[in-house]
Amino acid sequence: MKKIKKEMAISKKGESLRLAILENGGLAEIYIEKSRKGSIVGNMYVGRITTVLPGMSSAFVDIGTGRNALLYLQDVISLDDGTQLKRTKITQALKENDPIVVQVVKDPMQGKGARLTTFLSVPGRLMVYLPRGRKFGVSRKLPEKERERLKKIASKIKPKHGSTIIRTAANKAKRKELEADLEYLVRQWEQIERKIKNARPPKLVYEEPDVAIRVIRDALTSDFKSIIVDSVEEYRRIIDYLSVVAPDMKDRVRIYEGDGELFERLRIDEGIRAALERKVALPSGGHIVIDEAEALTAIDVNTGSFTGRKSLEDTVLRTNLEAAVEIVRQLRLRDIGGIIVIDFIDMQNPMNREKVLNTLEKELARDRTKTQIVTLSPLGLVEMTRKNVTEGLSGVLGKVCQNCQGKGLLFKI
Repeated sequence: MKKIKKEMAISKKGESLRLAILENGGLAEIYIEKSRKGSIVGNMYVGRITTVLPGMSSAFVDIGTGRNALLYLQDVISLDDGTQLKRTKITQALKENDPIVVQVVKDPMQGKGARLTTFLSVPGRLMVYLPRGRKFGVSRKLPEKERERLKKIASKIKPKHGSTIIRTAANKAKRKELEADLEYLVRQWEQIERKIKNARPPKLVYEEPDVAIRVIRDALTSDFKSIIVDSVEEYRRIIDYLSVVAPDMKDRVRIYEGDGELFERLRIDEGIRAALERKVALPSGGHIVIDEAEALTAIDVNTGSFTGRKSLEDTVLRTNLEAAVEIVRQLRLRDIGGIIVIDFIDMQNPMNREKVLNTLEKELARDRTKTQIVTLSPLGLVEMTRKNVTEGLSGVLGKVCQNCQGKGLLFKI
């Protein structure tokens, strides 16, 4: 398998910060924060329960962000044994006006408040610390042999309270590095605990770092060749952060000194503009069409100008295989979440359907966001889900047209 060359580019203009991940020179992921007050995912609050909804097995919680957030019963943890409350009634688990410590797992979007959980987690570069957890885990994206090695280390460096999940970035990490990461996270949790004890709800007690530090923490692995930054201020912040959590990675960070703007020079702006188009071309002449609706995203695959040479089945297979690769790239780039329905071109041969599904699964294995394929029907329809955390690229950069109200059509009656 050919190794992918990865780079990270960070650009700052005023309060706006943009970070791009490049794979083999092409834009793979883009993160945009228009101000320091961007996403609140990962933030912890001491909130106050305002309304308990028995019919929805949920409750509204005031966390001080202006709009009440939603907490479902399935996201409530028992403080006695750290397990999920499943059969308990919401009215028994939560009471109105009671304070509650929660963490945001989904940003407010489309008029809905943030989604909350009481399963608290403090993320580090090599592991995630679960202060109320009981189960230990290792990323399934790591090779089985490496997972077993890390499991043995994790069993020897268990925290006094809580549990840990070893991240993909811990691949080939030494015990000393994992111990240092755990100590850092435990100290961080102890600081959060002190804030919780003194907090009067609603109160923010832990704030996730801004997009640059957050993505470096979550995505930076040894296969990244470089991190290019066009701001001296951001460069120093990143170096300071890496000095604490990953000193061996500092030499990969450098200041951009080229002509013109960094994102124009690396053709990132061009990639962003292309990611906002409805139609995406495929190498052989086919194309995919992406339509985002409120409840789901529909993706249609077409042969377009590609006529092939051997047979119709071969032409369709090649188009579908190219589409499978491009669709995953677009899901990551546009940060599309929720229910996704892909209409591949119908294939007669069951083996060809299997090839397309395998290609799709292989590409999704590189996606850091949780995904699940439900089915591939005989008609070529794939139903899948991708964890919905943010509004996505179109939500960040776009706004609903006041004339057509998002239909994309202007009617003359």
